[in-house]
Amino acid sequence: MKINRKLRLQLLAQNWMFVLVFLALVVMLGYLASQYRWTRDITQANRNILTQGSVNVLKQMEGDINITVYATKDDASNGDTFRKGMLDFVARYQREKKNVFITFVNPSEEPKLAQEAGVKVDGETVVQYNKRSEHINPPFAEQEMTNLLVRLSRTNNQPVMYLDGHGERLLQGVKNHDLGEFGKQLESKGFKFANPDLTIAQDVPANGAMLVIASPQVDVSAVEAKKIKAYIEAGGNVLWLLDDDNLHGLQEVADYLGIKVSPGMVVDRTAEQYGADPKMSFANRYGDHPITRNFMLRTVFPEAHEVDGRASDDLGWKVGRLIDVAQNGWLESDKIPAGAQNLKVRFDQGKDKAGPINIGVALERQYGKKGQRVVVVGNANFLANTFITNGGNLDLGINIINWLAGDDRLITIQPMPLKDININIPSGSIAALIVGYGTQYVLPVVILIAGMLLWWKRRKA
Repeated sequence: MKINRKLRLQLLAQNWMFVLVFLALVVMLGYLASQYRWTRDITQANRNILTQGSVNVLKQMEGDINITVYATKDDASNGDTFRKGMLDFVARYQREKKNVFITFVNPSEEPKLAQEAGVKVDGETVVQYNKRSEHINPPFAEQEMTNLLVRLSRTNNQPVMYLDGHGERLLQGVKNHDLGEFGKQLESKGFKFANPDLTIAQDVPANGAMLVIASPQVDVSAVEAKKIKAYIEAGGNVLWLLDDDNLHGLQEVADYLGIKVSPGMVVDRTAEQYGADPKMSFANRYGDHPITRNFMLRTVFPEAHEVDGRASDDLGWKVGRLIDVAQNGWLESDKIPAGAQNLKVRFDQGKDKAGPINIGVALERQYGKKGQRVVVVGNANFLANTFITNGGNLDLGINIINWLAGDDRLITIQPMPLKDININIPSGSIAALIVGYGTQYVLPVVILIAGMLLWWKRRKA
């Protein structure tokens, strides 16, 4: 093809048009990147983005979150990148909530500010929200930071009271059957505990968020039972965990609530698939209630009993079914001793009740200007130290406590700890030199040479 002046001008115009369109595309992509964010995390535990539980917590926090980090400046030559790591860590929260702000203060340069803030260690961080603040020390993880935000968000600071002195499972106990691990999780989320002695106290204190009755093993005295009933009559909230139909002196309380517990135990054939005892029942279906709405985790309930709240509706309570277990099981009509081994049972048509079996109810009514809430679960084992880490047991327990405390907006799936780990390459090692100099100098030179060779080959062709 013969190239003349006219064709040369056309080619030049086309080339410049391409350059202008290309630059316009780059500018447009830059603008869109500044306005919209899209991320994808391919790590095993999604360590570069927040879990859904943390996202839900941020969604209900309306005000600014101010994070002040008291740390000396980074010395990258010595491998000190703490400030950079904090920026990356907080960026995960900033992507979900725009008004999360981070500020750095160097304690060496501004010791007075650090002293006024009560800072004791390098890297200590102060998080402020809604005129409340709390300190957190490194190393940082999403679990701890989100729990801190939940504590700052909590509006109900009344203590969780628990009944004691009758062989109950204790919220601060360390035995396998106790609820100590559950209690630790509640404390990390801002709850405090109180242990009123009803043999001495005139009444159950009215300034508590709720009263937890965790499966007494001996009879509660008539005097204590009357005080508990009076507390409920006065609008008190209650979490009642039952291991069987023996109410141990609290029959009058059950009658007032309209609650009935089955003598027979739930048997679940699904347990055989996992090589477990058939007295271990599983749940993955839940009622339409704020506690369990959108809750899709599997939970485990060893030696559960049915809870019937139909009579509660007749007594003025609004009843909500919470937990259905044993889709492939039944409610045994014969009483099975707790802890029985090598259980041999079969379904008796017309005698046993086919699953699913409801083992938890939530009662609610209006009392004066405030609402009153009660949760009764026919199983206490699911929150015991032995079983609290099974499936979604912990999440369900915390949801129940949040609902009883009136903090409905904090009902969420809890952030889970990371499963994978970071790879740390020691500074000064051969691996560090290869990675550092290789990516900084060698790789760019290799790419440049490869590009020149490709250009030269195409030109000769």
